[in-house]
Amino acid sequence: MEVLHTVVGPIATNVYVLGDERTREAIAVDTATPCVAWVTERLAARGWTLKLVVSSHRHWDHIGDNAAVMAATDAALAAHVLDVPGIRDPRSTGAPFVIPPSVPAVELAEGDRITFGDLRLEVLHTPGHTPGSVCLFAPAEGLLLSGDTLFAGGWGRVDLDGGSPDAMATSIARLTVLPDVTQVLPGHGPATTIGRERPWMGLVAQAGRLFA
Repeated sequence: MEVLHTVVGPIATNVYVLGDERTREAIAVDTATPCVAWVTERLAARGWTLKLVVSSHRHWDHIGDNAAVMAATDAALAAHVLDVPGIRDPRSTGAPFVIPPSVPAVELAEGDRITFGDLRLEVLHTPGHTPGSVCLFAPAEGLLLSGDTLFAGGWGRVDLDGGSPDAMATSIARLTVLPDVTQVLPGHGPATTIGRERPWMGLVAQAGRLFA
């Protein structure tokens, strides 16, 4: 697997493209505005075909270029069923630009698998930031795309519409079962590992709640 990464938009959203170098199939995760030119240029340079766009959750800073990337590549869109309404009819509250609607053709749920080429990603439903937040885990590569659930040094906000401290605590606790060497690629900020975050994650899991 080759992982391409860029940072875009007014609140520095991480955009990822994952490609299978053998089959030249790829997926994109969190196609924020403005990323369509970056995505299409990288695909063309490698001769990759984008099969799927995955939204880790419904917030405007992660879905702004969904429609543009889909139109440019003919890729389908996938999101958790609980966040699909907010992607079909996005709220632009707080956004500095209008967020176009996009329609997920694939509704994800806990335990689903996303496959492209020889690669497999497991869908982990990790609510707390939004009801339909998901992480994508590639066990063979030891890679977790964590959206806005897990960051380097903390968890995603739980004070926005649909956020839940209790659900976030449960989601953080379930991620502690992943191996220490798992590389974490979050929706904002630098990459980290489960091992690096385990000390505070373990405290959340033990207490069953978030802490100040």
